[in-house]
Amino acid sequence: MAALVIAEHDNVSLKAGTLNTIAAAAQCGGEVTVLVAGSGCSGAAQAAAAIQGVTRVLVADSAHLADQLAENIAEQALAVASGFSHILAPATAHGKNVLPRVAARLDVAQVSDIIGVVSPDTFTRPIYAGNAIATVQSSDAVKVITVRTTGFDAALQGGSAAVETLTPVADSGRSSFVGRELAKSDRPELAGAKIVVSGGRGMGSADNFKILDPLADKLGAALGASRAAVDAGYAPNDWQVGQTGKIVAPQLYVAIGISGAIQHLAGMKDSKVIVAVNKDEEAPIFGVADYGLVGDLFQAVPDIVQELG
Repeated sequence: MAALVIAEHDNVSLKAGTLNTIAAAAQCGGEVTVLVAGSGCSGAAQAAAAIQGVTRVLVADSAHLADQLAENIAEQALAVASGFSHILAPATAHGKNVLPRVAARLDVAQVSDIIGVVSPDTFTRPIYAGNAIATVQSSDAVKVITVRTTGFDAALQGGSAAVETLTPVADSGRSSFVGRELAKSDRPELAGAKIVVSGGRGMGSADNFKILDPLADKLGAALGASRAAVDAGYAPNDWQVGQTGKIVAPQLYVAIGISGAIQHLAGMKDSKVIVAVNKDEEAPIFGVADYGLVGDLFQAVPDIVQELG
């Protein structure tokens, strides 16, 4: 058995989810190889080689791979797929764009969003918004898998894998990169933050959301939001936490004015410590919270900030 991990990176460094995916690949058994496809991506390749458990790093470096269009990355993965029993990627927007193409071309069923490895052919994954865990067994010769990164601890540094240069596949010509709008923030990235402060519909408005800034600043936290808050226009789309947003599992999750709809809980209930502030003592969020405060958030949040000094 051997596993191929398709790295998600910015050509300089690896995205955090790749480390969790490497950990999942190691549990599948056999050697772990990481594919780094990009342009000027030697930094990302060296970062992959330094991860424990990685045996080889395959590097495909070409201008048409710079923006990692799904069609080209899938073709590059297929070009080296022979000999691998498992092909994995993080269950991020990028991984969910690439791996279905790989699975379709290999004529196998994809196993999506796994949170555990039972054996090389058997995996666990959440269903029904996380209310049940399904055990899925694949009889396909090649297991194509997306990994829910919160289900696995990140692989550690300390490896010394061999780095091999590949001949890049030709540009598929099926898509072209037009542009990218990046939200710039001094705060940690939401998906990988150790502390997250999220607001819900109870915030009442986009202006009211600003009262969370001092709390996030004190804690060094990323800001998040429930779908209800995003749909109401209180917060940007990339703040959304939940089944249809980002899945997070920080050390501390602070839910302010969030009732705790099942879709939101699916995205954050694996957080190590959950603190909830809500005026409704019957709010479902209190069912998963480690610490709960029933009260007016507009008074409670400034009070918490003051207590934090």
